[in-house]
Amino acid sequence: MDKRTFLKITGAAGTGVLLAPWLGCADGSKGAKETGLWGAEAFELPPLGFATDALAPSLDQATMEIHHGKHHAGYVRKLNAALAGRSKGAGGSLVQLLQEVNPEDAAVRNNGGGHFNHSLYWEVLRPGGPALPEGNLAQLIDRDLGGVEPFAEAFAAAGAKQFGSGWAWLFINQDGALEVSSTPNQDNPLMASCVARSGTPILGMDVWEHAYYLQYQNRRKDYIQAFLSMVNWASVSARLEGAAGQVK
Repeated sequence: MDKRTFLKITGAAGTGVLLAPWLGCADGSKGAKETGLWGAEAFELPPLGFATDALAPSLDQATMEIHHGKHHAGYVRKLNAALAGRSKGAGGSLVQLLQEVNPEDAAVRNNGGGHFNHSLYWEVLRPGGPALPEGNLAQLIDRDLGGVEPFAEAFAAAGAKQFGSGWAWLFINQDGALEVSSTPNQDNPLMASCVARSGTPILGMDVWEHAYYLQYQNRRKDYIQAFLSMVNWASVSARLEGAAGQVK
């Protein structure tokens, strides 16, 4: 499918200036591989990497400022409070923390998930980058999801049908294939003990109302189309390549 067709599906609008692709999870962790106890400031709010008005008109400045500076910051603050004084275990990274999270540990599940999910969200929305998946990512979308158009439709449907608050995901599943799913609240595919389908997320879309309500009110589908038009596919490709050993 060509760019014109994809942009028609996603209601596209171009944004911003090209930035370097993301090469890892910007989880804002300090000393992630150290053993011992979690400190009171184990994680930090990562910077956006672009101006808060850079995604306008698709996402306005007020939404970005509140979403990043209030909501995401709140998850970081509450995660640090929940972890302070706990043992890090052998690894101490945010990814490992979520892979091993106890479903009953609501403070870490919700706030750790909120921190990881939003860190990914900002990275895949960086202005610039190709408007369509390219290279290995495009080939795997063709192989596993039937092409870019069926993927876009499935991803949009996952977000639109998620009841209440949650996320839509493109992830590498346990069979080494790309898959689309949705999760409630701040769960994500890393949380094998909390979700039906687990794996490594490479694209996440926030469908909590705080992500869009100031601008789109109850028009979640309009926000979803705007989101798809803003995805920086170079960032998604970088995440895929970082997890290349999981692809079969």
